[in-house]
Amino acid sequence: MIRSSKAVWKGSGKEGNGKLTSTSGVLKETPYSFETRFVSEDGKAGTNPEELIAAAHAGCFTMKLSFLMGNKGFTPDELDCTSEVKLGPVEGGTGITGIHLVLNAKVPGISQADFDACAEDAKVNCPISQVLKAVPITLSATLAK
Repeated sequence: MIRSSKAVWKGSGKEGNGKLTSTSGVLKETPYSFETRFVSEDGKAGTNPEELIAAAHAGCFTMKLSFLMGNKGFTPDELDCTSEVKLGPVEGGTGITGIHLVLNAKVPGISQADFDACAEDAKVNCPISQVLKAVPITLSATLAK
């Protein structure tokens, strides 16, 4: 299986801009630029690579978690996860310095111990976490009572 997206960039790093398009069409010439990456945090001017990584990570983590819980006989009512990708100074410039997953879950009948074990397993073993393991990944997981 291969998934792909395309980036077209025009101009210099600071003054230029680009457009992202995915095979699925979810991204269709979606703008990105220095401003959307480093200045405009509201996202109204376009997206940025870190936001896309965050979306991919939250999506992959919750899907993996759902499968792990299903293997134990539990079906989540809701897995609400925010992935916070931190961008900051690194050797040689700017880079991703860490990722924090914030999970709020509603899973009928699951024990706290099973919930914690499944969440940790998903954090470490979802495919996107595997790709991103060069940076620290932390997790705050809350199970609704």
